Amino acid sequence: MIKARRIGHITFETPDLDKSIEHFTEVIGLVLAEREKDRAYLASKIGILSVALERGPEARCTRLSFEVGADTDFAEAARALAGAGVASERRNDSAPGLSEVITLHDPKGTAIDLFSQWRCIAPQAETTGASVLKFGHTAFLVDEPKKFADFYQNVLGFRVSDWIDDFFVFLRCNADHHAVNFLRGEATQLHHFAFEVRDFAQLQNACDLLGRKRIPIAWGPLRLGPGHNVAIFHRNTDDHMIEFYAELDQMKDETLGYWDPRPWHREFPQRPKVWTGVDRSIWGLPPSPDFLRRERP
Repeated sequence: MIKARRIGHITFETPDLDKSIEHFTEVIGLVLAEREKDRAYLASKIGILSVALERGPEARCTRLSFEVGADTDFAEAARALAGAGVASERRNDSAPGLSEVITLHDPKGTAIDLFSQWRCIAPQAETTGASVLKFGHTAFLVDEPKKFADFYQNVLGFRVSDWIDDFFVFLRCNADHHAVNFLRGEATQLHHFAFEVRDFAQLQNACDLLGRKRIPIAWGPLRLGPGHNVAIFHRNTDDHMIEFYAELDQMKDETLGYWDPRPWHREFPQRPKVWTGVDRSIWGLPPSPDFLRRERP
């Protein structure tokens, strides 16, 4: 089985490349590492590729990447994928900082690039905006979350962290509680994507930043239930929902099967489970109508 170890970067098409770059640099706090006429690559403040942007007719997510083990044999991986009925191709021109990748597509058509070697694409530099640490996770609205949970587990080696009833699944590939999420929705599309910040103080600074720029906070600050991260959400110029978060649950020992104990947990030990009921946040205001407008009532 192929085992994803870390989420890499996310790729978007955007009708207004300049506005999108401005938001990712001045609000999110990424570094513009490379720029072409119709393409741009943005890195975290330590130089790791986080976001790729391509000019396109509509705003949408087109690709994700995941790091696999350094000892992964890509020829054997391609044979394993073919045996599972999944088509793939090997490429050497995917993005700056990555060498060879093997590309496949998940059930909704999003391209998945798997890589085992990478390099920083920008020198460590002072950043503006929220100055995020890393690209952390993404979530999609899909027709049937279980179908996607099965695909990511069976093909890419993910593990289920939590379910909310039967309509929202959280999947992990390393110690972080989740790297990809899927929830049931009317249309297949991006739900949100997220960046990790250092701590709650940096989240407070991000709230002040959004206030100065007159960007509404769509939800938060709050402490969520599944994952227990403290978070705030806002929309960018492409109408994508973006989360800033800190203190995400960590499962540092898979054999123990529970998250590192924290004072805000309601169960000890806190293990993967199915969350039920309407209120699944530990504290905070409910989501705004703007946050919920793309979800099924």
